Amino acid sequence: MPLEYGMFPRILLIGANGQLGFELTRSLALHGTVVAVDRRQCDLTDADSVRGAVRTARPDIIVNAAAYTAVDLAEREIDLANAVNVVAPGILAEEAANLGALVVHYSTDYVFDGLKAGAYVETDVPNPLSAYGKSKLGGERMVQAATANHLIFRTSWVYGLHGGNFLKSIVRAATTRESLSVVSDQWGAPTPASLVADITAVAVGRYLNRAEQGFVPGVYHLAALGETNWCEYAKLIVRYLADNGVPLALSVDNIRAITAEEYGSPAPRPANSRLDTSKLRDGLGIALPQWHRDVERTLREFIDIAEFALVTDACKISKE
Repeated sequence: MPLEYGMFPRILLIGANGQLGFELTRSLALHGTVVAVDRRQCDLTDADSVRGAVRTARPDIIVNAAAYTAVDLAEREIDLANAVNVVAPGILAEEAANLGALVVHYSTDYVFDGLKAGAYVETDVPNPLSAYGKSKLGGERMVQAATANHLIFRTSWVYGLHGGNFLKSIVRAATTRESLSVVSDQWGAPTPASLVADITAVAVGRYLNRAEQGFVPGVYHLAALGETNWCEYAKLIVRYLADNGVPLALSVDNIRAITAEEYGSPAPRPANSRLDTSKLRDGLGIALPQWHRDVERTLREFIDIAEFALVTDACKISKE
């Protein structure tokens, strides 16, 4: 049942200090009181800690932005990956069902094997290649089994100003290395954490007003529009930095395209990570941005932050 008029919903955000959680803390505040917890208050490897966090908060909505994301390490730490990505989401969904709450969970393009010629739709049969991908698919299924009142967003190649990600790694490499080899035979869409957070807020708004607006629970693909490969993505980053006057050790000409086999990661990745977002766009009536526009916007923010830091340091020195 929808909340009564005048009631302010409580939203429990798991993983508040992560890359996505950082953005969700901002976007979800539009819709209610956000109870943001990190590993100290909700240890996803401890079932009692997970249940305790939910029962203490008694939320109307649970948003799980926490996950085990070390793709290569998961090949050796399967039990840990499963505890965080499979068992914990199931417990959160069970607790949500007991409260009559909505649970929002995030999954990944890595639930697919990448063999499809076109973009994946939500009804395509998953076939993960890696231990990480298998754990994320397991989490999806645990949530679905525990409650019908769920939103599962599969996303891809997430990046942002907060946390570790490919974009920040390339920025760092561009200032310290003279050459770089980057995989060119894996395709997908870099997706900003801020976009994922904003779309989540739109969906939560639809849920809270579902008596007046259409709300359909289930699995949705959420990614920026367009496609690229990791090597072309890296080149765009370096080219943008150079064009905007950032001193670099690396030039675009010294970025070498290699195959995933040449790179030799412990965990296999899908060659095709393209996600069809038609269901999300039609259901929410929104226009998603092209991937490169948000990458350039994020890089502009990086440059502005770096310039501000330089000015601040100069002011400190002059005062001394």
